[in-house]
Amino acid sequence: MHLTTADARRSALHRAERLRGLSETERDLIRLANEPGFPRWLEQIKATGGCAHPIYLAGRTTVIHPDTGQVLRHYDTDDEPGGRLPVRCRNRRDSRCQPCSRLHSGDTFHLVRSGLLGGKGIPSTVASHPRLFVTLTAPSFGAVHRATSDGEPCRPRAVGTRCGHGRPLSCGAAHASDDGAVGQPLCPECYDYTGHVLWHAHAGELWNRTTRAIRRQLATAAGITQSRIGEHLRLSFAKVAEYQRRGAVHFHAVVRVDGPGGPEAAPPDWASVHVLEAAVRAAVPAVEASMPYVFALGERVFRWGTQLDVHPIRRALDDGPVTDQAVAAYVAKYVSKSVGDVGGTDRPITSYEELDLLPVSAHTRALMGTCWRLGRLGELDRLSLRAWAHTLGYRGHVLTKSRRYSTTYAALRTERADHKRSGEKVPEPAVSDVSWRYVGSGHTPGEAEVAAGIAEDLAQLRDIAREEIRARGRGRATETGP
Repeated sequence: MHLTTADARRSALHRAERLRGLSETERDLIRLANEPGFPRWLEQIKATGGCAHPIYLAGRTTVIHPDTGQVLRHYDTDDEPGGRLPVRCRNRRDSRCQPCSRLHSGDTFHLVRSGLLGGKGIPSTVASHPRLFVTLTAPSFGAVHRATSDGEPCRPRAVGTRCGHGRPLSCGAAHASDDGAVGQPLCPECYDYTGHVLWHAHAGELWNRTTRAIRRQLATAAGITQSRIGEHLRLSFAKVAEYQRRGAVHFHAVVRVDGPGGPEAAPPDWASVHVLEAAVRAAVPAVEASMPYVFALGERVFRWGTQLDVHPIRRALDDGPVTDQAVAAYVAKYVSKSVGDVGGTDRPITSYEELDLLPVSAHTRALMGTCWRLGRLGELDRLSLRAWAHTLGYRGHVLTKSRRYSTTYAALRTERADHKRSGEKVPEPAVSDVSWRYVGSGHTPGEAEVAAGIAEDLAQLRDIAREEIRARGRGRATETGP
């Protein structure tokens, strides 16, 4: 039947009326499902693991035989939906993209594990080297509310004890770990916000001085000069930064002693795990980093907090909670976290006025505001406090490692890409002609809904596969048991 212009107009009006009652996401889902390239787009998003904020590229790749000039493989995004290809955003933060943060955590697990057990280019003999799991904390900048257990009071001081501002220094409440009061100062006016922010800004230097101090202690234990310690051993490490509820960073570090040639070489016999532990315990309390005199602030000296945990790392088959597998999993868990997980924000702040609009606690807002105010002092330009106000002044990476500790993230990504291409037969060396450009990022509301569903389905499939592996392992243990 032929539709007149009036019929088409009425049909469009009826369709618009039906859509008017739908949400923006529902309308976008209808639009997306009716796109001719929707099936191919679904394949692309599945290939990214359901990435929450994909990067879209346009371009082409041509692989040519080096001798004959024959085109072996050609790919062009002109044939893709919208003429573009989505790739993972690779954001490590769980709050930004769960699929990519999960992938990054997996890479971190293998990065740390290979430095403990070998693999990924590291010899398995590294497992016999002295290894410690060390936790370093920030000092106190003022009393804060604490999470307690078994009904214990938060701050059981004498009733009536007050600070100079008239606020009580005791708290009889028993705070659960998810209580919003945990980490908040008992008296904000007593809290040293300036010291907190400046300590964050110097935490990286404090760690560098700590590794040098440990080497000095090892040289003293061996009875050799500090300048010759490199002839006897190499100190390797991997550390992750974690924000406590009070907004202060503390470090979890794997510290390992190798021979002078790195992980391939055995350390000297005298460099035992007990000697290494003694060196760490002697070095940490003595380390300090100072800030040059600033007229408005005076001179500041920064040290570690009094809480220091040092544990030898045992093999996975040994008893105890601090095993190589557990340490690798622990570090991988925290690498996806950020200040946003303790009530902050994971994006840069562009103006002081923006602070009032952020959904953060008063304590976190005060720390960010302190960064912004101190950032206007010319003597502190080198600290870039305003650029790092969203991280409360901490400028370091969430995970850092020494060069010879283990493999790298880049090597792990390359290995994964090579594995995906393992079925392709391309002569070596092949000539590649590559041309790519950035054309956009992110999802529309409907696309975000579909991507989230794909990510959830893939996560459930991984959980099912993991449980089946555990069940098979329990079954084998039962078959071989008494």
